[in-house]
Amino acid sequence: MKGVIMPRGADQLLLPVNPLFLWFTLLLAFGLNLVPSGRSPAMPDFMALTLVFWNVHQPRRVGIGWSFLFGLLMDVHQGALLGQHALAYTVLSYLAIMIHRRLLWFGVVQQMLQVMPLFFAAHVASLIVRLVIGDSFPGWSLFIAPLIEAALWPVASVLLLAPQRRPPDPDKNRPL
Repeated sequence: MKGVIMPRGADQLLLPVNPLFLWFTLLLAFGLNLVPSGRSPAMPDFMALTLVFWNVHQPRRVGIGWSFLFGLLMDVHQGALLGQHALAYTVLSYLAIMIHRRLLWFGVVQQMLQVMPLFFAAHVASLIVRLVIGDSFPGWSLFIAPLIEAALWPVASVLLLAPQRRPPDPDKNRPL
């Protein structure tokens, strides 16, 4: 497309996101975190992954306030110190919104490498809160979760952007 400025990683223009789909994916991610799966420290946080994705792609719809609310709900569900997940999700969302414009210029693999430190920061914030209140160190396997969350970034990108992709336009006279 000549004359249209698009990020390098974008191969096509996307349709606007359906708000119902956006909130459905957030509630689905919250539901996946509620599933009792032995909750090992290395288990990825699907809520954090989905929040970061929508913070990057829709920062005006899913902001820090929603991240804080979902964090409080996770704290209540897991019986954690009230505010532990809220702080982690808030830090995560702040960092994601801070870099969202730059991040969209990269391809999915480069995005994955740039969101990895965000996931580490969220886990470190949660760990610091746990250590301050006197919990024991959960082990180094805790730092496997951010790696898994970053590795899931390309999968999340494909799945969550799929409804927004335009079908190929067969009309050669219209550039968009």
